[in-house]
Amino acid sequence: MEKEMRYAVLIDADNVASKYTKFILDEVSNYGIVTYKRVYGDWTRTNLASWKSMALDNAITPVQQYSYTTGKNATDSAMIIDAMDILYSNNVDGFCIVSSDSDFTRIAIRLRESGMHVIGMGEKKTPKPFCIACNAFKYLEVLAEEETQEAPERDKVEFKTLESAIIRIIAENANLEEEINIGELGSRLQGRYPDFDVRNYGYSKFSQFLKDFDCLSFRQVGSSILVSQKSDKTDLSRVEETLAAIVRGNGTKGYNLGELKKQLCSKIPDFSVKTYGYSKFSRFVDNLPGFKIKNNTVMLSE
Repeated sequence: MEKEMRYAVLIDADNVASKYTKFILDEVSNYGIVTYKRVYGDWTRTNLASWKSMALDNAITPVQQYSYTTGKNATDSAMIIDAMDILYSNNVDGFCIVSSDSDFTRIAIRLRESGMHVIGMGEKKTPKPFCIACNAFKYLEVLAEEETQEAPERDKVEFKTLESAIIRIIAENANLEEEINIGELGSRLQGRYPDFDVRNYGYSKFSQFLKDFDCLSFRQVGSSILVSQKSDKTDLSRVEETLAAIVRGNGTKGYNLGELKKQLCSKIPDFSVKTYGYSKFSRFVDNLPGFKIKNNTVMLSE
C-alpha cells in the first residue's frame, strides 16, 4: 500500500480570512494527512478575534507573533522560520502555505528545492510569482464557490492560453497514434500552470473541462481516456471515406439521410457537423464532392 503524504499547514492570519478554514483543511486532505496545523498572527489585535474560535474548533495551533515595528510583517518571518524547522525535522512530505502575500515566494522555492511538495493557497489578489513558485496553487474564493455551487465566469483569453498549452503538450508528448493519456495531460498542464484548477472555470472534472475545447478528440481504451488534437483535413477524409463505404454498401438504392447520420455516428462517435462549420447534416453532405441528395436519399455521384 502506498504511503500517504504528510503535510504541514501554515496559515498567515494577517492575510487570510478565518471563513476559509474548512475549505483549506478539506482541500489539503485530498492530498494527504495534515500533520501540522498552525496559524500565525498577533493575537492581541482585535481584528483576529474570529480566528481564535476557528483555530480552537479545528485544532489549529495559534502562534503568537508581536508586531515589533510598525509597517513590518513579523508574521511572515515566524512562518518562514517554522517552515525551515519543520523541514529539517523530516516529519513531513509537503507544505501548504496559506497567504496572499508574495513574501512567501522564496520559501516556497526553497522547500521545493528540498524535495517538498508545496501547495499554495490564497485569494485571487495573490501575486503571480508566489502562485508559480508552488507545485499547485488554489484560490480560496474558488474553493468556497464550489461549496455554494456558484460557477465563476470564464475568461476567454485564459481559455485560449490554456488551449494553446494543451495542443503543445499533446504535440510534444503524444504516442505514435498522436494521442496522450488524459491523466498525463492533466499532470503536465498543472506543471506548466501551478494555479490551474478546473474548479476555477466551474467544472468538477478535468475530462468535462476538456470537452469544451472543440479542437480535441477523445477515445476510450479500457478504463483510460486518450486525448488527441483534431485535424480537420484528416477527420474530413475519414468522414468522407466512411460515408462512401456506407452508401456503397447499399448498392444503387442510396441511403436514407437520417439513417446515414446514425450509421456515421456509430462509426465515428465524436463526429459533429459543427466541426466543419455546418448546422445541418444535410447541408454538410450536400457540399461534399462525390455525394448528392435526392428525396432525402444520399447517393454517390457518378
